[in-house]
Amino acid sequence: MTIDIALWLTQDAITNGAVYALLALALVLVYTVTRVIFVPQGEFISFAALSLATLQAGKVPGTVYLLMAGGALVALIDGVAAIRAAQPRRLIGIVILNIGLPAAVAGAASLAALRPDNLWLQMLVTLAIVTPFGPIIYRLAFQPLAGMSVLVLLIIAVAVHYLLTGLGLVFFGGEGLRSPPLSDFSLHVGVLNITAQSLWVIFSSIVLIFTLWLLFEHTLYGKALRATAINRVGARLVGISAAFAGSLSFTLAALIGAIAGILISPITTIYYDTGFIISLKGFVGAIIGGMVSYPVAAAGALLVGFLESFSSFWWSAFKESIVFTLIIPVLLWRSLTARHVDEEEE
Repeated sequence: MTIDIALWLTQDAITNGAVYALLALALVLVYTVTRVIFVPQGEFISFAALSLATLQAGKVPGTVYLLMAGGALVALIDGVAAIRAAQPRRLIGIVILNIGLPAAVAGAASLAALRPDNLWLQMLVTLAIVTPFGPIIYRLAFQPLAGMSVLVLLIIAVAVHYLLTGLGLVFFGGEGLRSPPLSDFSLHVGVLNITAQSLWVIFSSIVLIFTLWLLFEHTLYGKALRATAINRVGARLVGISAAFAGSLSFTLAALIGAIAGILISPITTIYYDTGFIISLKGFVGAIIGGMVSYPVAAAGALLVGFLESFSSFWWSAFKESIVFTLIIPVLLWRSLTARHVDEEEE
């Protein structure tokens, strides 16, 4: 291996590691707040990338109709609950939030499909389509069973993953799609040819990580999430709604996944099931962080990026196996050093 090749591999590792770090942070956030090992995190990536490519082809993506159907189902469930609780005033807010907003997003998607030259509008519409899937999935699949064991929640997460993957195949087909880059600009530094899209990925990841830090450290909602992650029972005792904290964490996870999907869609061809493999690599980083430490998870995800990049040069046929094998010694070490306690009773 020459110095030039090492520099190329390092550039690729940093770009991929930045994406994996975002996914690792999302997985840690969801797990610490809700105890859900969120297997479908990758579907947000696929849905965002494929929805953006569909809009650029002048078509309304099928995810719009899924969003409207999911919102209507949530409105039905919450509406029935409001009526049973003798709180009819809540019905207006429920209808506006779960039916009115998805309808507005559908209208914006129809407009964006008619403007294939306006990439920024299509990106904003894509975020508006994919991000609400987070709270919808939480409300329909996880909130009713929030008190169940981690194993039961994991089984539900796997079921949701297969459901969303199947719907992705129905909406987008088996053909891969790719979006045009945000800019054709490239920067030549020695032997490296750094594209604008790679810079966008790295810069956006840094900004998003910094934004999450500000959220957790300096906002009331962020502190509520931290309190719920540390002690769910104690958080409820001081008035923090576990349902709201769970919904907010899923919303942030969906937003992170949607941003990651938009960023990588010009770099690689995305298929309906591509997001699962990408999120698994973020999961390896989250495991290195013990599913609790954000900085260690981000560093672990960056390590995964380097391991994947350099192993693709030495042993390209086994690079995926090498990356996922990393999780074994980490789990063994944590199993031997961690203090085992019974799962928190709720």
